[in-house]
Amino acid sequence: MSGAVLIEPKQLQATMETEPMVVIDTRDPGAYDAGHIPGAVNLRDIFTYLATSDHDGLETMQHKFAEAFGAAGLSGKETAVVYEQAMNTGFGQSCRGYFILQYLGYPKVKVLHGGYQAWVADGLPTSTDATEPTPAAFPKASEPGAVMVDKHEMLAAVNDPSVVKLDVRDVDEWIATSSSPYGPDFCPRKGRIPGARWLEWYRLMKPGADGAVFKASAEVLAEYQTVGIVPSSTVYVYCFKGARASNTFLALKEAGVKDVKIYFGSWNEWSRDPALPIEEGFPAIAA
Repeated sequence: MSGAVLIEPKQLQATMETEPMVVIDTRDPGAYDAGHIPGAVNLRDIFTYLATSDHDGLETMQHKFAEAFGAAGLSGKETAVVYEQAMNTGFGQSCRGYFILQYLGYPKVKVLHGGYQAWVADGLPTSTDATEPTPAAFPKASEPGAVMVDKHEMLAAVNDPSVVKLDVRDVDEWIATSSSPYGPDFCPRKGRIPGARWLEWYRLMKPGADGAVFKASAEVLAEYQTVGIVPSSTVYVYCFKGARASNTFLALKEAGVKDVKIYFGSWNEWSRDPALPIEEGFPAIAA
């Protein structure tokens, strides 16, 4: 898959010379210091920030990232290009940056396909010099992008068969032997949102010559048809904190599924509210 959002390493290098761009590295500072795309700005909070989906939580997130992206140099004129180490090693963190920028209404966003690993494999230049960006006034959207659902909307969707609730977490989280990627008991409850369908986020990728890459759009759609998703479906995606869900969001949108949103609070939020229902263990199989 190589659509409107994904950009290949050599394409990025060429475009950096002709168009205004801000390249954002989502890896931890140690990895950034060891080598990064020349001119890239390190913004680890894209991955580490834990959001809640109540009004105050979303408003706080909007302010935080508008400030962070402005400090990185995004004014609305530049294309934001987000990358991680590899598409299958950072839990979708570059795609999480893409999703946050979509939510904030930023007009031009790309994700480096294959990540830093693909950039290096193509023999492209790297740097260990820290970038000092020129701060800019991040453009304020009139309202957030229509890509987010909160926990109340997700709860309402539990009993709405017209909405596909899609869990893309790892298998141990899906069957409730672990509560998170950070350890079995990181959250107070294990399980899944009732009625959710499951397709592990790794299924959207395959080995490429330079590391993991997204499958072609037809292949992505074939994967999702196995859980009843077609281009006309309404899909609410969740994982633990929105990163793997963002990887899935990008893949579905690129493959032509138009009505896709993320429950960004995901299991980290849902599991901490005892009033919200959960399912545990292996799902029942219809007779």
